[in-house]
Amino acid sequence: MTRNGNFKRRVRARAAKTGESYTSALSHIRQPRPEPQSGEPAGKSLRLAVAQTTVCLDPRDADAFRANGAEMRRLMREARDAGARLIHFCEGTICFPNKRILSETGPAEIGAADWSRYRWEVLREELDAIRSCARELNIWTVFGAPHRLTPPHRPHNSLYILSDRGELVTRYDERLLSHTKFSFLYSPGRIPVTFEVEGMRFGCAAGMESHYHEIFSEYERLDVDCVLFSTSGEVPSAAPPFAAEVLGLAASNTFWVSYATHAPQSVVTPCGIAGPRGQWAARCPNDGSPGIAIAEIETDPANLARPWRRTARGDLYRPHQIDGDPRSDSREAF
Repeated sequence: MTRNGNFKRRVRARAAKTGESYTSALSHIRQPRPEPQSGEPAGKSLRLAVAQTTVCLDPRDADAFRANGAEMRRLMREARDAGARLIHFCEGTICFPNKRILSETGPAEIGAADWSRYRWEVLREELDAIRSCARELNIWTVFGAPHRLTPPHRPHNSLYILSDRGELVTRYDERLLSHTKFSFLYSPGRIPVTFEVEGMRFGCAAGMESHYHEIFSEYERLDVDCVLFSTSGEVPSAAPPFAAEVLGLAASNTFWVSYATHAPQSVVTPCGIAGPRGQWAARCPNDGSPGIAIAEIETDPANLARPWRRTARGDLYRPHQIDGDPRSDSREAF
């Protein structure tokens, strides 16, 4: 019943979006995918949703925690109704605590974070509600929240991965932190994290890690089909470099990249899903409001760019390098 209900909701969602009749929308969605030619490997696909959400900067504001949790669950329902199997949220989805509010020396000066100011008990309530919602809606959910460690160690800045049964599958901890995060706020993570949903392999990145191509190159070597990159912030001017990097990283590694951040940045660069050719496949609203975007992400076994680049990055050219030819060695002649 659940799968059938999800399918009907997809049909109604398409009909509402396109103005088609229910029958026309049904016919479109039921169109079979082209069968691969004999001997040709079949690709994989999954419907992915990316969300941009309201930012909460005050770790003491329990009401804002609860409001953002309710917003998350509303967007999870919208994604499920549109047929998504996984929804991806930003860094610090419930609360992205402001470094000055957390600073034990006061807001005038950035100092070591006093994490006792963070409403951990309210976060726990919201995490439990999100797990229940993921189980009810049968949707995988990836979202950002701090992960508390044993004092005096600072928390990790993490992404939690919930299955469609509401079970915690794994957790990714941001590894390459900004100077402020490393100095005053968080403990760095240590390892890449991958997980699979219906045959599609995902990797995770967070914070400012789009600045570090080696994070994404590592996931390429780990055979991921899509990297879920969660960042954050309330300042719109900070968004364009991240969005530009996302397109470049998707193209250079020939995989999908989902870019999730907070809604205020959308007036400059909304969240979106970048395809393996370096183009946006879907974008969220660009008006500063919370919302989702959805794309059918697919693998293409016929695309030879990725295997060729792996070969080129190896020792492919070493036997063909020319030694002893003056025309090759000279840098001073045409």
